[in-house]
Amino acid sequence: MARLDSDGDVLLAGPAIRAAAASSEVVLLCGHKGAQAAELLPGVRRIIKWDCPWIASPPPEVRAPDVEGLVALLKGVRADVALILTSFHQSPLPLALLLRLAGVPRIVARSVDYPGSLLDVRLRDDPDIPEASRALGVARAAGFDLPPGDDGRLAVLPPPESPFPPPYVVVHPGASVPARAWSPERCRATVEALCEAGHRVVVTGGPAETELTAYVAGAQGLDLGGRTTFAQLAGVLAAADAVVVGNTGPAHLAVAVGTPVVSLFAPVVPAARWAPHGPHVLLGDQRAACAGTRARECPVPGHPCLDRVTPGHVVAAVQQLVGVRA
Repeated sequence: MARLDSDGDVLLAGPAIRAAAASSEVVLLCGHKGAQAAELLPGVRRIIKWDCPWIASPPPEVRAPDVEGLVALLKGVRADVALILTSFHQSPLPLALLLRLAGVPRIVARSVDYPGSLLDVRLRDDPDIPEASRALGVARAAGFDLPPGDDGRLAVLPPPESPFPPPYVVVHPGASVPARAWSPERCRATVEALCEAGHRVVVTGGPAETELTAYVAGAQGLDLGGRTTFAQLAGVLAAADAVVVGNTGPAHLAVAVGTPVVSLFAPVVPAARWAPHGPHVLLGDQRAACAGTRARECPVPGHPCLDRVTPGHVVAAVQQLVGVRA
């Protein structure tokens, strides 16, 4: 199976992977930015890491030795079938060509373009279904389905226990794409408002976000920026009453551990496809001028789609979700 994006996209592939793993050994081809999520997914037997020049951002240079090395590695896997999982704006055909060269006899994917002999099963695109359902549809078209008792929700392997006793609320201010992030000032004010409402607040972030998390946590929140692995972050999220987060990987990680999400969702990509696949409250103007642009930097001065959301809106959403578990 292949899902060549970052952590959130790999987590959304989880149900499709479990479907295939119910009857087959799953080797997952993913990018380095998605590998830490892949390591948490039930059903993944082996991970091959490769940064894809037509999907990764920023894209690596296309080099013949890299491509030839990947083809040789895939040939050694001796796969019976390949499932290429893509989003609506991505083509599976370049990877399908490499898989053909590696000798994979059966390849299944969604494609809006004529695939010729590159695909054995081609699904027509359905851009308005959620990403997890979209991926699961590819697995089903290949003859794989979820085993009895599996409801198709996002899931990860049991994470380590949180070092902080609940109750608390997590605020995750960062995002992999700047256009999807709430402003630091709004995040900091929300931490203060949540504390004033009686919540303990934990602020999380990656190693490159420590300055941001320290600012957002201020004097009242507990700053965990850069202090957790992805697996440890899963444990922190699992024990939270709710997680306040933008459209980024930890939103899907929270859902995978059963925690409800206050989703600060910028409409640069459609919420119908990428909103949390579990209990959530969606905040943000989904009809703003940036809707559907797939912009990485906000194209509208003042970032109005998100910055019109107030700390009071978030506090009310958290109150609505406390006690709700997937």
